[in-house]
Amino acid sequence: MYMRKCGWLLALWAIMLVACNPADENSNKKVFNINLDQGLTSMDPAFARNQNALWMDNQIYNGLVQLDDNLHIQPCIAKSWNISADGKLYTFQLRNDVYFQDDAQFKNGQGRKATAADFVYSFGRLVDPKVASSGSWIFSDKVDAQTAFTAPNDTTFQIHLKQPFPPLMSLLTAQYCSVVPHEVVAHYGKDFRNHPVGTGPFKFKYWKEGEVMVLLKNERYWEKDKQGHTLPHLDAVRATFISDKQTAFMEFIKQKLDFFNGIDGSYRDDILTKSGQVTKKYNGKFRLVTQPFLNTEYLGMLVDTTLPIVKHSPLRLLKVRQAINYAIDKSKMIKYLRNSIGTIGYAGFIPEGMPGFDGKTVQGFTYNQIKARQLLAEAGFSDGKNMPEIVLSTNTSYRDLIEYIQGQLQEVGIRSRVEIIQSASLREMIAKNGINFFRGSWIADYPDAENYLSVFYSKNKIPFGPNYTGFHNAKFDALFEQAYQVNNDAERFKLYQQMDNLIMQQAPVVVLYYDKLVNLYQNSISGYSHNAQNLLILKNVQKQ
Repeated sequence: MYMRKCGWLLALWAIMLVACNPADENSNKKVFNINLDQGLTSMDPAFARNQNALWMDNQIYNGLVQLDDNLHIQPCIAKSWNISADGKLYTFQLRNDVYFQDDAQFKNGQGRKATAADFVYSFGRLVDPKVASSGSWIFSDKVDAQTAFTAPNDTTFQIHLKQPFPPLMSLLTAQYCSVVPHEVVAHYGKDFRNHPVGTGPFKFKYWKEGEVMVLLKNERYWEKDKQGHTLPHLDAVRATFISDKQTAFMEFIKQKLDFFNGIDGSYRDDILTKSGQVTKKYNGKFRLVTQPFLNTEYLGMLVDTTLPIVKHSPLRLLKVRQAINYAIDKSKMIKYLRNSIGTIGYAGFIPEGMPGFDGKTVQGFTYNQIKARQLLAEAGFSDGKNMPEIVLSTNTSYRDLIEYIQGQLQEVGIRSRVEIIQSASLREMIAKNGINFFRGSWIADYPDAENYLSVFYSKNKIPFGPNYTGFHNAKFDALFEQAYQVNNDAERFKLYQQMDNLIMQQAPVVVLYYDKLVNLYQNSISGYSHNAQNLLILKNVQKQ
């Protein structure tokens, strides 16, 4: 009777959270209010495929390891680990005090202890074709599914790789690698998507899809802050699903939201000056946090001459690709079209903020119209004469940026036409090597530069991987494969830099800029995390 009454009271409080004004000063509950503009399709971490899913999953679940704000790997449920000399066996020693959140599927409805067997089950789901996880790529080419994951005892978990893969520890920080309880997943089946149970700082309470979601504080959470206080500090997290960014921003200004991510171009000038500072209109009304975000914005050019659409494309010529790189004034582009939110793409494809990034060692392209014209002439297209028109494909969100680039190319004699394609169709065409010249972005799946360099590895050509430019270079491939045998980070980073320089020399891409995250917080919020993956971490957050 007592448990049923408590459950009824929690449900009533969840309904009150949905209905109440978050700014109500009479409430002594610390509720963190956010908006998720793209909605959610699942709260099952096996399908954590977009930012909003990552954010909410990160509150409910834990994995073996986690990242700090500097993207360094830190213990989580695994308190320690070691890697065999051949780089193929990873052994993790687990904490013995981590419990799943309560659910009716557990004995007496109380969450049981998480053990190594739970990781065997959870990771096995990722490679199980019946589950069809969008995170299957994490392990699918690295392990033999039958022998990949073992648990010698409750607190020892092992991963057996077919070949060394030094970035594995970074990969294990992904929300896909969260631990889930087998009996709960088995009971709910596909409905686990809206009945999530994990070991994280918040527990699931309520979700009316497309409208609101409520998470409550996990009273049995195992982590403590640096002062020894039990986490989390917040009582609840409340998410709304307003799709229009400008409408959501107005909710933030009304203090109905505690956090706002990103600034849309339609109202960017209202909030930020061209130098990236808060305008007088909003100065002091909230806190602005900007820092490098692991996202490279670029133009991709098909270079695989075996493809029919490349055989007569001027982009097949190295000097034309180099000329395009020199022709674009990226500094002006970022200042006037991005309000200085972004860093000029002056180095390689690996973005600023990534461990191992070195803007001095890796040499990209600077703005130089004279050099661009010279290279065009050497390619046989002096002042652009006899050069076929180039079609540059993008979606509506980047139209202004691409039209700016079109004008820059025109100044050196390169004629181009901008083609606007619906986002989903554009992605599909790029993924099939169906477009010669396109705007793209690459957001890090995990904080290791291998993630970026894999885009140019020849064995990742379509349809086997994300080599959207059809790039193939024997020296690059040899260095890429060599890096898998190097466990020392500093030595591996040097190989990464060599590969990045090779990409710049062959110019299958134009690196436009390295993105920056823009996060707004109410002045009453403290203890928030800001990391280059823009992962929302709320366990340390406090609200006045």
